[in-house]
Amino acid sequence: MMVRIIYIFLLTVVIPLFVSAQNDSTVVKKNSFENLAVAGMYQNGYVFPTNDFIRGRNAERDTIDIFQSFSIKLLKQTTGKNEWEQLYNYPVYGVGFFFFDFHNPEEIGTPFSFYGFFKADFKRWNKLSLNYEIGFGASFNWKSFNPITNKYNIAIGAGQSFFIDAGLTLQYYLTKRINAEAGFSLSHFSNGALKKPNFGLNTIAPKISLTYNLADRPVFIKQEISKYIPENELLFLVFGGTKNVIFDSVNIDILEKYEGLYFPVFGISTTYNRQVSYKSKIGIGMSISYNGSVNAQAAVDNNDLEIIDGPLSDKIQISIYPSYELVIHKISIVLQPAFYLYRKKMKNQTPVFYQKIGIKYHFTDNYFVGITLRDYNFHISDFIEWNIGYRIKRK
Repeated sequence: MMVRIIYIFLLTVVIPLFVSAQNDSTVVKKNSFENLAVAGMYQNGYVFPTNDFIRGRNAERDTIDIFQSFSIKLLKQTTGKNEWEQLYNYPVYGVGFFFFDFHNPEEIGTPFSFYGFFKADFKRWNKLSLNYEIGFGASFNWKSFNPITNKYNIAIGAGQSFFIDAGLTLQYYLTKRINAEAGFSLSHFSNGALKKPNFGLNTIAPKISLTYNLADRPVFIKQEISKYIPENELLFLVFGGTKNVIFDSVNIDILEKYEGLYFPVFGISTTYNRQVSYKSKIGIGMSISYNGSVNAQAAVDNNDLEIIDGPLSDKIQISIYPSYELVIHKISIVLQPAFYLYRKKMKNQTPVFYQKIGIKYHFTDNYFVGITLRDYNFHISDFIEWNIGYRIKRK
């Protein structure tokens, strides 16, 4: 199931990130390599001690506090032919491949990631620029938790995970075709609690890279940008997902026990936004959700787990949240710090305050699809929301 979910993620998020800016039929390429580049990057950094496995409760009895990674990227340089490109100071976007080494292949494996990324300037000088970069993708080849053969790895519960990366860099033009870059980035690995245990991995690292442009650098197009007229919009969306729960107390085969049970999560949300500029939307929203894992119990029947469900009222939750969207053409990055207004009081509940970070893609002017990670304490995943929605827009 996790592999199918990763494929859906690539189709709905990473590929649109790479191709959405290419839909203008008026753009005519001069040659196959126009505005394309390849880059190689190296990182060596720090792993945050966010769980016992990382802090030294592992087979090696040693902290997992350093890692290194290598990346190869294919980049597309925008030129300003579309208005949004000039608004973002002629950004670069593309796809990449990451290889990671956490110096513990026996318990972590040798993971790699495929991802899409977007990089733009905060400030550009003659040959120098200060940039920010964000990336989303999927990671594979983890040596995941196994109660018999890999019982300490509570960080990664599945062989696949999601990958989020964000950072800052300084870039310098060495020659007409070669760029050098240095900076740092923060990365997060998690399967979104689709398979537990899933405490995740979080890293920070400096990075250096070299980029080779396959053709001479383009001349940026500068045109007058019309004054933005603020717009209001009302969003309606439905979301759904699953949550894996492990029942430690049941007397059952250990492999069956740690397979756990899967519970549905779904709901509806509405958000009122005001788009205050070409790049930013701010708003407020509310959601009503059903979380099937709340107050759920399990029974054993012929060495199989069966769900003993609780009352519906235990599982209904109502939340409110402020919302911010960073708008990049047809794609938006969504940040929503949220609070539960209503939920039935239970033992060992997650905090009242939780966080949502997501990405959405408008495949028409009014309809969009997206994926949102709901977590708490800023690093523990609760579940993944897959969503589809409709907006009503008014100037």
